Amino acid sequence: MVGLAAMKTTFRIGLDMCSTGRRFLADQRGLAAVEFAFIVPLMLVLFFGTVEFSQGIAVDRKVSLTASALTNVTSETPVTTANVPTIADTDLQGIFTASISIMMPYSPTPTKAQISQIYIDSSKKATVQWSKAATIGAGATQATLAISTHNPGDDVTPIIPSQLLIKQTYLIFSEVSYQYVPTVGYVMAPTGVNLADVAYGRPRLGSCIQYNNVPVLQSNNCPLP
Repeated sequence: MVGLAAMKTTFRIGLDMCSTGRRFLADQRGLAAVEFAFIVPLMLVLFFGTVEFSQGIAVDRKVSLTASALTNVTSETPVTTANVPTIADTDLQGIFTASISIMMPYSPTPTKAQISQIYIDSSKKATVQWSKAATIGAGATQATLAISTHNPGDDVTPIIPSQLLIKQTYLIFSEVSYQYVPTVGYVMAPTGVNLADVAYGRPRLGSCIQYNNVPVLQSNNCPLP
């Protein structure tokens, strides 16, 4: 009898354990919290990644537009003296300053730009004739002129597309770079990504653009480097 009672007790304990196990497996309380804990990091990565990359693409487009605008406006420099389009530092500062409006609504502060005139000689060698750079300081309403990385006489043939190397012609060459720093930096590098673009154009109102009254070669109304 004692053995039978012990068996019954053991059996009841087993049933209770099975019932408890079934209730445990069927209990979904806290399941949503667990799923939320797993999903939130992924959703945050997707959200901030989308925001950061979307803004980065928008800024990159602004950089391209700025490079094109600098080249286009410079190439349309009007004729002022000696029947040659002439440009001065004040004109270049105004052209560079226009990039502030182009970069809006994004901060233009990290923008760096350069405008150069390049001469391609009879051997298709591309040489810098003049070059000027500018930066935009924090909160500035005007660009600040700076020394370009290109000097008059520099050979820049390797960076000019071969189809633009037309003998005895001039090119207006604009370069723009921008350090894009994401607002959050959750996905992209917190230090930012350097975005850059270039644009080429031909002087439109003359065969070249004279800078700061550099003497011109009267045979073709354009100075040679």
